[in-house]
Amino acid sequence: MSAAAEEQLRQRKGREGGASAATPELSVIVPTYNERENVAVLTWMLHKVLADVVTYEIIFVDDASPDGTATAVKQLQDAFGADCVKLVSRPGKLGLGSAYTAGLAAASGELVVLMDADLSHHPKHLPAMLAALRDSGADIVSGTRYRLGGGVAGWNLRRKLTSRGANLLASFLLGARTSDLTGAYRLYRRQALAALLQRTASVGYAFQMEIIVRAQYMGYRIAEVPIVFVDRLYGTSKLGVGEYVQFVKGLARLLVGL
Repeated sequence: MSAAAEEQLRQRKGREGGASAATPELSVIVPTYNERENVAVLTWMLHKVLADVVTYEIIFVDDASPDGTATAVKQLQDAFGADCVKLVSRPGKLGLGSAYTAGLAAASGELVVLMDADLSHHPKHLPAMLAALRDSGADIVSGTRYRLGGGVAGWNLRRKLTSRGANLLASFLLGARTSDLTGAYRLYRRQALAALLQRTASVGYAFQMEIIVRAQYMGYRIAEVPIVFVDRLYGTSKLGVGEYVQFVKGLARLLVGL
């Protein structure tokens, strides 16, 4: 076992009074496609933030990335331990919702974080999200760019206006109370996430909107924590014209089907 994994195990036992550390409290699910340059940095950042806060595991769900992302994750398993860093390998790009479902099947924690691999979701926000969930009794804590203290770094004005406009339009049409419908940085109680994944049909950009709106309509308690979203430093954005088309289709489907 690596030194990092041994240290996490020691901290887990210390917090649990010497009890078994076989089941982490928190599972972090990270879908990946061509994120080889980012996975090591993200793992280090997560360990730095979470090691003294909660017992955790990181689950990378990789869709056969041609850049060798899966190989990079296996190297992280050697460094941090296979109990801390898990890899779910899939044969190709099968969609975001199914990636989360596959990650949840491999997860052990009763609390689950969904976040992106491209370093746009800084792990430093996780302690506040965990505290908000426990203090409020919420089922979901959504990281939001659109509350006081939140924001976006690295976007041009056109992209900021597009994102904000999409959120405002969807909120108005759907009666949503959550401020950031398209954000992907969220903390869930496991049972809530499992139930929502069974009901959510959208793909791509619209997926995040549908899952949080369905959560509201299904009566789940939702809290929000301001985050600063940082545009990716390495790799290529997956957001294109097709994602915006999927968003419009998803919005129309929700207007009819909620």
